[in-house]
Amino acid sequence: MIESVFSRSALRVAVMGLGRAAMNEHLPVLAADRGSFSVVAACELIKERRDALARVFPGCKMFRDFSDMLDERNFDAVLVSIPAVNRLKYALMSLERGFRTVLESPLALTADDAKMLRGASLKSSNLLAVVERGVLSPDFLLACKAASDARLGTLQKVVVRREEFVRRSDWRALRRTGGGAAYCELPGLVVPALRLVKGRPVQMWSDVKRIVSTGDAEDYVHLEVLSSAGVTADIEYNGAFLDGNVSPSYTLVGSRGVFRVMQGERSGLMTFLPPSYRLPRMRTTVRTPPLAERNEKVPTASETISLDPSAECGLRLFWKSVSAASRKGAAMPSSLDESIEAVRFMQLVRKSSQFGR
Repeated sequence: MIESVFSRSALRVAVMGLGRAAMNEHLPVLAADRGSFSVVAACELIKERRDALARVFPGCKMFRDFSDMLDERNFDAVLVSIPAVNRLKYALMSLERGFRTVLESPLALTADDAKMLRGASLKSSNLLAVVERGVLSPDFLLACKAASDARLGTLQKVVVRREEFVRRSDWRALRRTGGGAAYCELPGLVVPALRLVKGRPVQMWSDVKRIVSTGDAEDYVHLEVLSSAGVTADIEYNGAFLDGNVSPSYTLVGSRGVFRVMQGERSGLMTFLPPSYRLPRMRTTVRTPPLAERNEKVPTASETISLDPSAECGLRLFWKSVSAASRKGAAMPSSLDESIEAVRFMQLVRKSSQFGR
């Protein structure tokens, strides 16, 4: 049960849209830290949802019109939590009024719209923040730790997977409202993958499918990217995955080791060649190879790598960063350029498929 909060010293938050993301994810995090956050205004057409929020935040003012809510000006940040097709309009309104504005990912449906938001953010002194959930997850933070581990060797490949069976029957299943795996799921995988491979993308291949989706949008997307650093990112979202044995969310393949971690976990397994072990020298010849198998037996070691128990992650990390950015000008967990690059990728993937024609 979420307790009601209202604190004058807290970061004052206004919410546009009381859907699942706001009600089930953002608001519980804000309510759990009563000393740091208070929800003081909300805009929603559905009365039952306004009433539900009022029971949690009794001091919250309710509105049916977004412009009327912005006229109140008694808050520090605006969370725009609505379907992707409408985010641009309301984000621009908030930024033009000078409010710190929080958007779900993707921040826009086209690269041009994303650049328009960047321009509005620059004009408002960089007040736009995007919730890139991929870089907030504990498994990604752990993958970053593993990527810097010398025992992994030189990073060769990053495999990113999210597998589930989800048949959405709302706007996320329809192309005209910005739904589909390429738009709704891919950004959360692309942003962390590109951060891990380093270097700029130089080659890309993609595949998009509609398997069990209830609407006309895709529920499967597969993307492979080669970076200028020579590292490959193999990224896949499958919303029609029936097998309960899901793949690791992150697999890092290095020249001397492999690291794997499951989705949402704070511990993963590193398998590696012992640091003291050197591959024996082998002479190469053009002679006919022997019939016997030539697979080498090499010694390997394994170690569980864990995230620091005190490490913040998820939306709690995000909102603490919003507060620090508002009060101290601190950096956010992800940059606006990363979010815009993700939009560019999702637009290319969709346009190059049968769903973009």
